[in-house]
Amino acid sequence: MMEESGESRKVLVRLENVDKAFGKKYIIRNLNLDVYDGEFLTLLGPSGCGKTTVLRLVSGLEDATAGTIYLDGKDVTDVPASKREVNTIFQNFALFPHLTTWENINFGLKMKKIPKKEAEKRIRSAISLVKLNGFEDRLPSQLSGGQQQRVAIARGIVMNHKVLLLDESLASLDLKLKREMQFELKKLQEKLKMTFLYVTHDQDEALTMSDRIAIMKAGKIVQIGTPDEIYDHPKNDFVKSFISDIELINYKKTRKEREAGKNNEKEGKA
Repeated sequence: MMEESGESRKVLVRLENVDKAFGKKYIIRNLNLDVYDGEFLTLLGPSGCGKTTVLRLVSGLEDATAGTIYLDGKDVTDVPASKREVNTIFQNFALFPHLTTWENINFGLKMKKIPKKEAEKRIRSAISLVKLNGFEDRLPSQLSGGQQQRVAIARGIVMNHKVLLLDESLASLDLKLKREMQFELKKLQEKLKMTFLYVTHDQDEALTMSDRIAIMKAGKIVQIGTPDEIYDHPKNDFVKSFISDIELINYKKTRKEREAGKNNEKEGKA
């Protein structure tokens, strides 16, 4: 089991001295990153910084030019995407338009030949978790953007994989729905105790949902830490300017809302 030095936190995803080049152009250079078991870590940075490439390297959709990628302590650098215990949720959700909610969620289970009773159990549980009861027979065209996103999430979690990769998964939603889904996504992650590796260029998304944020620039991680750590101790002018004062105000407001929500839940259970 991989552990963080000095602590007993399990490292579920590790990228070690990873490079990625397309032709002679390097997109990622000597990147090192640990993602801990059960955490919500966000790769944040401007367009073209390499964050989506990192996600594709972890998923196996891209091959590393150099370096090593580990999943749960196993070297998966040369393991094909179909054999890695990860699921990816894309910006466009990638739902099959001719399949119902139930059929979309069942697709991966069917491909893996999961027994029917076990598949049904997982699907019902996932549908309940993402609040889609009553929408099982609807086609994607009959669902709202938020509902389509929930289907994509359910399809990811039924596979019982260790890591869920999310690539700009809220980008296509309107602002109001996006804010609602930020809270729902974080709440779901905490309930599942599942590792989420999320990619975004949206500072507000990162600040709302993340346990830790890795800020990227030109294929490198320039700072990694909790939102508070990054605000209190920005390592350079790029980090300081990228996370503006407006985002700080929003983050503090959001944090208060989340804490209030958690307190209300505790009171409801008491």
